[in-house]
Amino acid sequence: MSDRSPPTFRGKTYAAFLFDMDGTLLDSSPVVERVWTAWAGRHGHDPAEVLAVCQGLQYRDTLRRFAGPDLDIEAEAAALLQAELDDVEGVVALAGVKTLIEGLDPTCWAIVTSAPRALAETRLRAVGLPVPEHFITGESVRNGKPHPEGFLKGAELLGAPIADCLAFEDSPAGVAAARASGAHVAIVGPLVAPCDGDLAIVDYL
Repeated sequence: MSDRSPPTFRGKTYAAFLFDMDGTLLDSSPVVERVWTAWAGRHGHDPAEVLAVCQGLQYRDTLRRFAGPDLDIEAEAAALLQAELDDVEGVVALAGVKTLIEGLDPTCWAIVTSAPRALAETRLRAVGLPVPEHFITGESVRNGKPHPEGFLKGAELLGAPIADCLAFEDSPAGVAAARASGAHVAIVGPLVAPCDGDLAIVDYL
């Protein structure tokens, strides 16, 4: 780590940054709401109940919560992925994030997302954010959030002690994963109340 420029945030220096993507680097909520509301309608579920739990989870983990005996989870996950790949209307980067990322040493940050890689790259490119050198996606882990595996793997990829990393998250499952990993946590937006030691931010300005 001695040859890197360590990142700083809110006046504190960290070994590395670990960013969730949806709700943290960019806002994809219009797409998520359209796709999952349509899915809930097709399967007789209350869209509000589905939307309340799908944030931060892999497709399969959400589908298992609502699956009936005849639901083909793999087929439904594939269909949901394609629907989100085909829809980037309304996806926007959070204020200030592009400037923040452009100022970072590429070896000192990673994205840790539950999204499949194809979807993550599609959304990043749609809002003009770079695809990182170090990328943990849904395919990279056996255990999705709220399990800490993704953040631990991200820190390992960067060669940074997890206890010296700052993890940016927005959803209940993501924040739980970041806290369980042992990282410092910056909570983006209003979905999760901060605990002692957490940072709480709205954007990156």
